[in-house]
Amino acid sequence: MSWFSRKKPKIEEQSNEEERKVKTEGIFVKCPECDSALYKRELKESLQVCTHCAYHFRFGARERLDTLFDNGDYEKLDEEVTSTDPLRFVDTKPYIERIEAAKKSSGLPEAIVSGKGKVGGHPVYAGAMDMSFIGGSMGSAVGEKITRLIERAKKTNGAVVIFAASGGARMQEGTLSLMQMAKISAALAQLHQAGLPYISILTDPTTGGVTASFAMLGDINIGEPKALIGFAGPRVIEQTIRQKLPKGFQRSEFLLEHGMLDMVVDRREMRDTVIRLLNFMMHDEKSRR
Repeated sequence: MSWFSRKKPKIEEQSNEEERKVKTEGIFVKCPECDSALYKRELKESLQVCTHCAYHFRFGARERLDTLFDNGDYEKLDEEVTSTDPLRFVDTKPYIERIEAAKKSSGLPEAIVSGKGKVGGHPVYAGAMDMSFIGGSMGSAVGEKITRLIERAKKTNGAVVIFAASGGARMQEGTLSLMQMAKISAALAQLHQAGLPYISILTDPTTGGVTASFAMLGDINIGEPKALIGFAGPRVIEQTIRQKLPKGFQRSEFLLEHGMLDMVVDRREMRDTVIRLLNFMMHDEKSRR
């Protein structure tokens, strides 16, 4: 018999392999452009812009307004204006069900949120579209909210800033959604006649009827880096003309080079850029009152 005997049982090895692994789920995000692993906290601090390659992730509408207005302080406008179902449209499911599902999943009342406040001390009426609400599509409610925003700015001598992000007009509302293009454009014409500035910021993606109307009608048109901006999508164009499109076609840098944008601005510098523009464009604000 051995001189040593074990009185206590062996320490059992940890059987759960998952518990032995470092738990990183929900802590990191992989950049689709450079494959870097990014801390979610650092990504949030950089306004959802990759700190390695400056890739711009999608950014929520409320976050855009929070980062635009002074101290993130602004009054929400027209939250009660939401989509209805005037055509009683049904595809794979009723349109009204899609609206309710979009409200729950996005946490937004509509595809655009709007508010008023100060930006660099200037009175500003701003709207931001969100792709998470039925692809940021423009229906009657979106058109009404943007038109009201412009009319309020005209009435109180304020500037208008709109962040566009959309797949275009909302097909479930048919011609009613297409009418919003003319409606908003007419309101912007009146704003221009009043000598008040409109700054349009085009983000990824901005397409369809939104591009064909208010998104490209700014006194200054700004694009975020590498944002897809156009009317029809590149695949549709290639299939139509049966030709390969140039590299970077419909990206903001391509549009800047061809004179369709005034500048391309990193999201982290957007607020400072808007303030500089407002300082220049609203220098005679007091003389108009």
